[in-house]
Amino acid sequence: MCLITPRMAKAVGLGLLTVNFGMDPAFATEVAAPHGATTSVANESQPVVVSRPKRVNFEQEDPSTDARHVADWVADSNDNHNLPFMIVDKKHARVFVFHADGRLRGAAPALLGLALGDDSVPGIGERALTSIHPDERTTPAGRFEAALDRNLAGKEILWVDYDTAISLHPVITSNLKERRGERLATPSPDDNRISYGCINVALDFFNHVVRPAFAGTNGIVYVLPETRSAQQVFASYDVDERVRLQPGAAKIDINAARRAD
Repeated sequence: MCLITPRMAKAVGLGLLTVNFGMDPAFATEVAAPHGATTSVANESQPVVVSRPKRVNFEQEDPSTDARHVADWVADSNDNHNLPFMIVDKKHARVFVFHADGRLRGAAPALLGLALGDDSVPGIGERALTSIHPDERTTPAGRFEAALDRNLAGKEILWVDYDTAISLHPVITSNLKERRGERLATPSPDDNRISYGCINVALDFFNHVVRPAFAGTNGIVYVLPETRSAQQVFASYDVDERVRLQPGAAKIDINAARRAD
């Protein structure tokens, strides 16, 4: 949409204006200018450029409504700034990794923080694991700039939020009582809440999907909330609604555009 600023209007209105009485009335319409002056502007219909919706391609995956909403908003708004990105769906304990252009690179189940909640306890990143209570073991929701690195043990991880010590890494199976490998393999997300807050994925998924996606570049990780809405956390919008609200949007068949994408 093009707006006429006060400065532009003043530039048009000031000075001596020549009135052309031979002008086609259908071409010009008188509008008020500053200081009582009048001028003529064209009212010819201008072509309306409607931005077509952009969406991700989930291929054979069946994402939740929130996961699709956020992923489509990222692609449509370019909130990822042309970087690879990841959606972590806490409610369904699933991770989706995308190329920068919205093509799905891979998806897999994940283990998450034991406690429900979308915020981290202040200062938790500086505390020993043994001091963290069960109700403090949350995976925080939000938008994070992530990068590959190594932890103190030399293991490769994807740092999600360094300040709160949240990372995504291959599943840790050293504590047999936690049965993390078994939890990750079950089809239900009900037993996937076990970690101190980090996101655990299968080693094969980390090596063949996560590592190649973030190799040599930073990326964006969107951890979906479970106590608030996605719109509250990300200020996201509905892609179809954005298209409908555009001038001239009636000319676009949104369903046809969805099929075309």
